[in-house]
Amino acid sequence: MAHSIELLFDPATEATLRQLWDELAAAERTSRAPVGRPHVTLLVAERIAEDVDPLLRPLAGRLPLPCAIGAPLLFGRNHAILTRLIVPTADLLAFHAEAHRVCVDHLQPEPVPTSLPGQWTPHVTLARGIGALGDALRIADRTPLIEGTFAGLRRWNSDEKADYLIG
Repeated sequence: MAHSIELLFDPATEATLRQLWDELAAAERTSRAPVGRPHVTLLVAERIAEDVDPLLRPLAGRLPLPCAIGAPLLFGRNHAILTRLIVPTADLLAFHAEAHRVCVDHLQPEPVPTSLPGQWTPHVTLARGIGALGDALRIADRTPLIEGTFAGLRRWNSDEKADYLIG
């Protein structure tokens, strides 16, 4: 399974994203709604050692960080994943690069390439296995720009189905 380091949203932004999850599920435009909390994945590896948590606390201390949730974005082909782009500001890209620098020696066996600085596409997942794409995109893009903040940092351990808040 995969482990990850993730940014969490402030309560109001999280509520807005959960409403989109609910609207997509109610319209039956998805075969699988996201589980857990809305988040933005910074780093992914097969395993992330827990001893990285104290090293990430200074980075977590830089939160909150403003964020803007932009246009819908699709990943995949046959079983598309519907997301919204996180506008990649200079501050967000610097935060991501610093998280990578702090974590790189704790990512085993190595980071997933799409989570590397310069290859990362910041996004928040709305739905998986999209059915009626046109309808799903209309729901996902109903609010063209969602402004909020990243308010938390966590390490997700998918083997244990547990999150560890940092900071």
